[in-house]
Amino acid sequence: MKITKISVVALVLVVIACAISYYKHSVLGLPFFPSEEAEVWIVEAKLQFNASGGPAKVNFYIPNSPPGFTRFNEDFISSNYGLHIEQSAVNRQALWAVRRARDQQILYYRMEFTADSNDRDDRRLSPMPAFPQIPAYEEPMGSAINAVLKDVRSHSADIVSYTRELLTRLNKEDPDQNITLINKAGRGSEAWVRQIINVLAGARIPARIVYVLPLKDLVKHGTLEPWLEVHNGTEWIAFEPTTGRQGFNQQTLVWYTGDDTLATVIGGRLSEVVFSMSKHAISQVVIAEQRALNAESRLMDFSLFALPVQTQNVYRIILLVPLGALVIVVLRNLVGLSTFGTFMPVLIALAFRETELIWGIFLFTFLVIVGLVLRLYLERLKLLLVPRLTAVLTIVVMLIACFSVISVQLEMERGLSVALFPMVIIAMTIERMSIVVEENGSKDALKLGLGSLVAAIASYLVMTNQWLTHLIFVFPETLLIVLAITLLLGRYTGYRLMELWRFRSFMKDADPL
Repeated sequence: MKITKISVVALVLVVIACAISYYKHSVLGLPFFPSEEAEVWIVEAKLQFNASGGPAKVNFYIPNSPPGFTRFNEDFISSNYGLHIEQSAVNRQALWAVRRARDQQILYYRMEFTADSNDRDDRRLSPMPAFPQIPAYEEPMGSAINAVLKDVRSHSADIVSYTRELLTRLNKEDPDQNITLINKAGRGSEAWVRQIINVLAGARIPARIVYVLPLKDLVKHGTLEPWLEVHNGTEWIAFEPTTGRQGFNQQTLVWYTGDDTLATVIGGRLSEVVFSMSKHAISQVVIAEQRALNAESRLMDFSLFALPVQTQNVYRIILLVPLGALVIVVLRNLVGLSTFGTFMPVLIALAFRETELIWGIFLFTFLVIVGLVLRLYLERLKLLLVPRLTAVLTIVVMLIACFSVISVQLEMERGLSVALFPMVIIAMTIERMSIVVEENGSKDALKLGLGSLVAAIASYLVMTNQWLTHLIFVFPETLLIVLAITLLLGRYTGYRLMELWRFRSFMKDADPL
């Protein structure tokens, strides 16, 4: 295959890997970095009512896909109560019912959610309401409202600017007599927001009240606040009535919309509804899994996260092997480092993950040196190949067992992890080193042994990198990039770094051009 064809294949592999990774990051929210966390809010509503002793029914409004947030957990805590959820285009209600209830009853609703800038607000696209009829205002309120509406109309261009201008005037620190009369209900109150809706009806602007919960950490007695929404002919636009600011922010949770009461009780008397809330940090991966579930995406079902946890832990290690092998390819093809085989340094690096680097180097060197001395002694016995390998393997196992026993007596916990070393690979390393000693001398054997150890250390440093470990597991398609780099390096036939050092004397004596 020509180099251009390999380049095209490598480019296709990289594009596929980047496209899949970008989709998983931008749509599902899977993080590129392991330290990425999201703030998760827990909001709990506590309903208390006194039951009359007979059947009891409780209707309670709960959030319905609140804009700017993703809900990923929801609990209804009530003993012996039946539960039914009713949902409309705008609101959602929890309906509790029980055959017999007496004295004080307590119901809980709990929701966990996190901010989501990509979340759509379906409430805004609900059907357009009919234009309201102009109310018959009583005097002197009618004259005050008409004067304000006339003045606001001359300083606005559309429904949004009209509403913003009206709220600005209603919230002035030094209002005139007309504004003072309109604000008689008290700024910020529910009655005041309903008064604003009544004023907007004079301009035939559809408006409605929406109840929001301000999010504050460690609040135990939160309450809902009334906001204003107006329809501009296409969608509903929210306004904070006390400031005139447009749109909800990430510290505002929309609870429900409309003129109905938050909670109604049949067969009892409602005592209070109390909101409490707190926030904590959680991995962005958990949020992405729930976002995929809410979006009914099957991509997460075919990801490694769908596997059992025990199997996931196995793949967290297996997926790093190609990365370690790529390090060996770079060291052999570009640097020119000589090693015993290709996969032996990678497997030793995997063992270093459990022993840690310093202990791993010491244990590996100790086993190879002792095993090599015993192997050279076996050479005098003139054994055949297979029996000789079996003898070397037996010696390696006995050495590992002895080292573990000694470590226990010396209370050296790291010594116990030597059992994780690949015994067959160590046995083959000892065998190959002994052959090199016999054929080429101890200098070449030492060179290959040190090269293998350096390659194992380099592979260990790459395979234990926290960011790479996270990236390979969360985005396993990035192994296609590893494959692409391997294909390109497989056709490299230029000088290696070690060869440049080897021929440095020729380069010094060469005539300059």
